[in-house]
Amino acid sequence: MAITIYGIKNCDTMKKARAWLDQQGVDYRFHDYRQDGVPEPALRQWIADLGWDTVINRRGTTWRKLDPEVRENMDADAAAEQALANPSLIKRPILETDDHLRAGFNADEWKTLIQ
Repeated sequence: MAITIYGIKNCDTMKKARAWLDQQGVDYRFHDYRQDGVPEPALRQWIADLGWDTVINRRGTTWRKLDPEVRENMDADAAAEQALANPSLIKRPILETDDHLRAGFNADEWKTLIQ
């Protein structure tokens, strides 16, 4: 099973998720938005599959710094454009396997998905 996690290296949640995967002995690929960029086709697919309100982190400072009008008029296309311009808007991590797609880290859920 191919497993990729997407995020930002210095994010605390990413550190927890990667440490957990390492402890489980899971072979995975890490895609860092800052080094590798945000893969636009994948981002648009995540939004289509999970919904923009799941993919976009509305608790973070990047969301709060957006113009209120942008936040109020958010839709799938606007979410993709904003996330491409501000990768820290994307909830971390995004877990992608051959059969599953998840936003955010939940060890119990991940365990059932990857084993």
